[in-house]
Amino acid sequence: MPLLVYIDGELLPEDKAKISVFDHGLLYGDGIFEGIRIYYGGIFKLREHVDRLYESAKIIRLEIPMDKDKLMNEVIRAVRANKLKEGYIRLVVTRGVGDMGLDPRKCKRPSIIIIVTPMPRFIGKPIRAIISSIRRMPYQCLPPHAKTLNYLNNILAKIEAITAGVDEAIMLSLDGYVAEATGENIFLVKNDTLITPPTSAPILAGITRASIIELSEKLGIPVAERPVTPDELYTADEVFLCGTAAEIRPVVEIDGRTIGSGEVGPVTRKIIDHFDEYIRMHLTPVYTT
Repeated sequence: MPLLVYIDGELLPEDKAKISVFDHGLLYGDGIFEGIRIYYGGIFKLREHVDRLYESAKIIRLEIPMDKDKLMNEVIRAVRANKLKEGYIRLVVTRGVGDMGLDPRKCKRPSIIIIVTPMPRFIGKPIRAIISSIRRMPYQCLPPHAKTLNYLNNILAKIEAITAGVDEAIMLSLDGYVAEATGENIFLVKNDTLITPPTSAPILAGITRASIIELSEKLGIPVAERPVTPDELYTADEVFLCGTAAEIRPVVEIDGRTIGSGEVGPVTRKIIDHFDEYIRMHLTPVYTT
């Protein structure tokens, strides 16, 4: 069956799901989004994702034309219409249709788009990475806590990874500290302590990142949020990336250097082994039967 895409209250077959070429989300990347996972017939941390969407909206001065509870119900409606028990949700709010100018006042009403699609599990699959020459956009240029449609900074780094023949690129801040990967937050393990850059760095305050910190503390794994230098990644016992789509991906090589043993490390493995249980505790049910 073709997927059904939600656009401004309507559920449309994917081949008929279209937006105007004058939508400022397309013309200027003027909009926000969330990626959300569907597991076991439920939506993982739906409330947290919607809360962050509204925070992003506030940062870029975009008024979402419905309240949080209504939007969550519409997300559930879109998932239910597609009959998916496992998959991925892309929740998008654009500035809406305007003209060829930058002025957002020309956009009369934001558009809400909900795409629901199958997506395989990636948890535990090792990857290779490089440190990108493309620096993460600083606060002074674009607030990193707003999850906007402007991803060109990340895409340029991703192209470097593709050109280098590896899976992912790790981006540094302008002052040379580790920030995040192109679509994931980053953790390293040193002497059994889990270390990650702080949210004061130019990173997205990831929901999977916060989940891993919470889970690790429950498992008795010490967690430190502090600045990280590139050489600390090279000499770490373990490194992994995390995000909604990626889940938890061990990094076994960076810039041609083997990380730790070159295998999934024991701390990463422990977190992975308990992550499914954590997921099940934070699901919003979609189906009543």
